[in-house]
Amino acid sequence: MQQTYKFVTAEEAASYVNNGDIIGFSGFTPAGCPKEVPTAIAKRAEAFHAEGKEFKVGMYTGASTGDSLDGALARANAILFRTPYQSNKDLRSALNDERAPYFDMHLSSIAPHLRFGFMPKPKFAIIEVCDITADGELVLTTGVGISPTICNLADHIIVELNHNHPKELRGFHDIFEPLDPPHRLPMTLLTPSDRMGSTVVKVDPKKILCVVETWRDDEVGGFTPTDEVTDKIGQNVANFLASEIKSGRIPEEFLPIQSGVGNIANAVMASLGTNPDIPTFEMYTEVIQDSVIELLRNGKIKFASGCSLTITTPILKELYKDLEFFRDKLVLRPQEMSNSPELARRLGLITINTALEADIFGNVNSTHVMGSKMMNGIGGSADFTRSAYISIFTTPSTAKKGNISAIVPMVSHVDQNEHSVNIIITEHGVADLRGKSPIQRAEEIIENCVDPAYQQILRDYLALSGPCHTPTDLHACFGMHTEFMKTGSMLGTNWENYK
Repeated sequence: MQQTYKFVTAEEAASYVNNGDIIGFSGFTPAGCPKEVPTAIAKRAEAFHAEGKEFKVGMYTGASTGDSLDGALARANAILFRTPYQSNKDLRSALNDERAPYFDMHLSSIAPHLRFGFMPKPKFAIIEVCDITADGELVLTTGVGISPTICNLADHIIVELNHNHPKELRGFHDIFEPLDPPHRLPMTLLTPSDRMGSTVVKVDPKKILCVVETWRDDEVGGFTPTDEVTDKIGQNVANFLASEIKSGRIPEEFLPIQSGVGNIANAVMASLGTNPDIPTFEMYTEVIQDSVIELLRNGKIKFASGCSLTITTPILKELYKDLEFFRDKLVLRPQEMSNSPELARRLGLITINTALEADIFGNVNSTHVMGSKMMNGIGGSADFTRSAYISIFTTPSTAKKGNISAIVPMVSHVDQNEHSVNIIITEHGVADLRGKSPIQRAEEIIENCVDPAYQQILRDYLALSGPCHTPTDLHACFGMHTEFMKTGSMLGTNWENYK
């Protein structure tokens, strides 16, 4: 590389950012996120605040980020607004205390909405790369997110050149940005391994304000180990899909899998990997986790397309040692591609996502605790769910040592409605909601998915309404929630109080 760019410290790069500026960041989850410059911006904010001056920035990201980005800026009280998804505890506290304005978005929507001008244009794009050329080719690292769009829209690009990621990652990315309507053409992928874009993000070199060299690992924390409950959920998912193959409702060669993030997703992947009735399969998903890497190594997964390699540092380092083995088995794309409803429908994805709670009619809450406190955000679950071949939601049947039922009369916040949710699976069993009326769905869910301690409570709720299409008692539908808020447990819910 000819050093035609200005190499600076993170502090100098941060000095270009001022109060009210809007920044787009690379990455998707902590994978591929810049680390040094956001931390320096947070310190700049703290210095301004110490002088009694205002300093806050608007933030666009691909999804959640690492603590050096979301955590540092939240703790510095430096967030003017934030979208579209987060999972940092300090940021979560800030947005639930109304200290950091936050708006949730479908992850497939943020890049086009930025291009359409629905939200303020970013002044800066801060991008992590493993290589940069003199003519403006940026080779991204482990996460793509909205990088192509923010690089195109931003006035200035600040590059973090992270030497902990090898330059040989060139070739692992499929970078494509569609034209906007009315000029948009179809995305032409027919299989998860097809490509239609470039291996790099190409930018005008004149827009690159400066380059900061770093040697930082991704801040991907280890997921909670699977346990008896999550293992059973994983087995129930695998057995259900195996039965669908046997019945002919899923083709015998199987279909691509999309899977969410976390310990349940890892348990599901492990069960798919060990179930002898599940054939070798491909993935078309957002997040590629540790469990997927293992299944690629042993041949159970033959190809995985995602937006990020959200894998722990030891696993990532092992992958880098054997990079050529994975070169024809992995691709990373912008989330406008990885989460495209068009591609989800065409590829026939089997989608597996996690619910915070579901109600007896099949509506799912993915985001809010007790209806008001944001957990993380909707992420990409709705991008996939509405367009899935089969949409599955998993959840443990209870939380808080059995004091909360994950299945309630009415969800306290709706993210996925009953018309998009085909299957609900807990450790107790599978509720197949396809082709069933609301009352039939309620009976199916209560019988197969609800913890035994709550089954009669929910059956009694159904009896509160007279003859109707969807049994809903407006006085009682949140009775289990209010009982928990009063007593710390839903187990004491008494419908006599609502008659």
